[in-house]
Amino acid sequence: MSFQQGLSGLNSTSRNLEVIGNNIANANTYGAKSSRAEFADVFATALNGAGGSNIGIGVSLATVAQQFTQGNITVTENPMDLSMNGAGFFQVSDGKNPTMYTRNGQFKLDRTGFIVNNQGLKLMGYPADGTGVIQPGTATPLQLPTAGIKPAITSKMNVELNLDSRAKSTVPAAGAPIVFNDAATYNNATSMTVFDEKGQDVALTYYFQKGATDPTTNETTWNVFLTASGVPFPNDGATPPLPTAPTLTMVFPANGSKPTSINGVSPAAAASVDIPPSTNAQGAPTLAIPGVMLDLTSATQYGAAFGVTNVFQDGYAPGQLAGISVANNGVVTARYSNGQSKPAGQIEVANFRNPQGLQQTGGNTWNRSYASGDPIVGVPGDGNLGKLQSGALEESNVDLTAELVNMVTAQRSYQANAQTIKTMDQVLQTLVNLR
Repeated sequence: MSFQQGLSGLNSTSRNLEVIGNNIANANTYGAKSSRAEFADVFATALNGAGGSNIGIGVSLATVAQQFTQGNITVTENPMDLSMNGAGFFQVSDGKNPTMYTRNGQFKLDRTGFIVNNQGLKLMGYPADGTGVIQPGTATPLQLPTAGIKPAITSKMNVELNLDSRAKSTVPAAGAPIVFNDAATYNNATSMTVFDEKGQDVALTYYFQKGATDPTTNETTWNVFLTASGVPFPNDGATPPLPTAPTLTMVFPANGSKPTSINGVSPAAAASVDIPPSTNAQGAPTLAIPGVMLDLTSATQYGAAFGVTNVFQDGYAPGQLAGISVANNGVVTARYSNGQSKPAGQIEVANFRNPQGLQQTGGNTWNRSYASGDPIVGVPGDGNLGKLQSGALEESNVDLTAELVNMVTAQRSYQANAQTIKTMDQVLQTLVNLR
């Protein structure tokens, strides 16, 4: 026995306790990965490399291996918190040094709209163009738009409804084709809001008037009158303007199914209407909305009460950024105050053939190294890359109970190695005392 074995045991056990202490210290660090001290025995090399009875001269710390197992997912309800469920790392950069990698998804917005972590490192991903189309390629720092979303003029409208075939004809016998303040001159009405080029709202009202039924074919004609904030079209140009004819006419077959013709066009198709300028409810003049395609081809005329089952129009008012959401595939969607949303980018993640080869740099980040290999990049969910969960964080994978047990074991090992040194000291003392 020599002091070498005991001394190496003390040193190695001390390093093991340091590793255990570091694990325990990071038990509540989001995205942190535990480490494990791995040891190797030490032998002196014989002159000719032979001999099977060599006694080891101690132990050495072979490596401190990181354990990249999945940590528990904790829900936080903060949409900027992101967790990775599966393989992969978030990529972050300061714009100067090589890209760094992290499992800690505690992200925030800085004053310029970049998504950053607590160290100010920017999250990397693919940007989106002005229409919300993701532009894959080289990852760049993701930046949310600070400006609002521009308004969109209405270009398409669709109304799905049933007109009651049991209703009587309401076409006036003389005078104006319809009187809007006289419910006896039409059967039903409904409304929707459309938008002009400035994003100003225009109240569009539909009036449905049952016309004549052909006694030979049993086909029924329905007249559709439209008003824009009370202004009918077409109109006579007077003040106030009066309607001169229906905006549209629909002809239904005998069985009441979808119209066979609209505005005389057969088969029925969407018709173009020109919405005139008007004054909205706030008293502001609105612009004309020309060439709007109005689709009424889904209308029916059955023996049931009037009912509107769907309305649609593709215009919207301007809006300001109200919040963001992140999908499982990493698409960052910006939500606006006008109810619209569009992609603002997509997070790119990276994985490594040998994650244990990554170099720890502190701040919950790693750098690639020769041992780790080159990063394999992609979007979450592709290949063997994990998926993202917004509003959640990945806890440290440290098993606190196991670490405390390991600490007790390491402590006993330290005491045992110290005892070998004490025993060797006593042996030497005995030799010195020989007469």
